[in-house]
Amino acid sequence: MSIPCSVYIVTLNCGQWLRQTLDSVSDFAEVVILDSGSTDETYAIARQYPNARIRHQDWQGYAGQKALALAECAQPWALNLDGDEELSPELKKEIQAVIAEDSIDGLITPIRDAFMGRLCSEHTRLHAKIRFFRRAKGSYDLNIAVHEAVQVQGSVRRAAGTIYHYGEQNIAIKVDKNNNYSSLKAQEKAAKGKRAKALKLVLIMPLTFIKCYFLRRDFLNGWQGFIGSTINAFYAFMKEAKLYELTRDTEKE
Repeated sequence: MSIPCSVYIVTLNCGQWLRQTLDSVSDFAEVVILDSGSTDETYAIARQYPNARIRHQDWQGYAGQKALALAECAQPWALNLDGDEELSPELKKEIQAVIAEDSIDGLITPIRDAFMGRLCSEHTRLHAKIRFFRRAKGSYDLNIAVHEAVQVQGSVRRAAGTIYHYGEQNIAIKVDKNNNYSSLKAQEKAAKGKRAKALKLVLIMPLTFIKCYFLRRDFLNGWQGFIGSTINAFYAFMKEAKLYELTRDTEKE
């Protein structure tokens, strides 16, 4: 018997990881995939899974694309995965238990990242988002340009199981993604009338490194953790620096 939950995924050239993503949810009732123009094996792989359907959707932004995918789901529960992620067996069992108990509306799910070919230590403090929820109570804020997360009107708790994320397998990919994300985030802040602050420009990079490397225990990941924490710190700086650049240019006009 299939799990009465819809899985929705947005993809773009995810063929490298998509098979293990779909294997991990092969016993869910349906998998909805919105693809924004893949040229690799994404379509061929998706069509091998009886519970999955894939179609093209021009890119609508991160929140917009996921909102459209969610709207196509038919089951009473929904699970969001990216095309470079994998549902852990522990989290799958937890999802089945939540559905059976029917007492809460969602799970805040830890994400365990892989970087430079290795999953981070299980003792690192993992970031977490709501990924599994009662479909009727979940929605997206379309004004959020990046780091979008479903908002659930109801009771949620932190999950014990995890989602594995494999997409940032090397430094170049992580840096390219952060460059794109920092531009989007700066534009979002500027549109809301926010301005860069001198103190934040000076302190955001060292403080973010301390947060990542020490407080989130990335030091447990050796040089991988040091490099990742440094990149994360520079990402935080870029968001503020690009906001300064945008608002400085606006003020000159």
